Amino acid sequence: MSVPSANTARNASRAVWLKHLHQWHWVSSAMCLLCMVLFSITGITLNHASQIEAKPVITNRQAQLPQALTAQLRGYAERHDGAKEPLPEPVEQWLKDTFKVQAGRRVAEWSVDEVYLPLPKAGGDAWVRIGLEDGATEFENTDRGWISWLNDVHKGRNTGPAWNWFIDIFAVLCLVFCVTGLLILKFHASNRPFTWPMVGLGVLIPVVIAALFIH
Repeated sequence: MSVPSANTARNASRAVWLKHLHQWHWVSSAMCLLCMVLFSITGITLNHASQIEAKPVITNRQAQLPQALTAQLRGYAERHDGAKEPLPEPVEQWLKDTFKVQAGRRVAEWSVDEVYLPLPKAGGDAWVRIGLEDGATEFENTDRGWISWLNDVHKGRNTGPAWNWFIDIFAVLCLVFCVTGLLILKFHASNRPFTWPMVGLGVLIPVVIAALFIH
């Protein structure tokens, strides 16, 4: 093969690779756009969490569990004292009807005199306590505001398995975006002399800050 033919083949191969890299790069960036913006904003709010004042709103409500369900819970507690088991489904349905609480088969903490059901959630907290002597039920809900909610969403705290899966997929898309961007830089580096110095600076700055200032 002559030199011009080899150069032509090489340029054609390069063009094909660049086309694919650009496609993967813009598709991954498009899919990451909204979440990347949100994760960047919440990165700032998390970094300044102590300076952002939160005003929790606490709601407390009481109700009386029906006698039949109270008796059912007492018998259940005698068999599960000290265990961690979900509430019986009729009791979960009563909580839903009374307090609009979605227990969702969460694990409750059982003792001989009460049942405590923790209901952690993004941006707040909640719990239900049921007395086994008289069926006295207390529900408390704490809402720490939308910034706290976004911060918990950023961390995947109390967000459920679907969001945790999404974070993993989002992280993979971010890796695709970064790796394809790096490869595109490699293809254009010969015409852009500042490419590798800028890439090196982008690596060096966080490494130096971490080594010198994180203790």
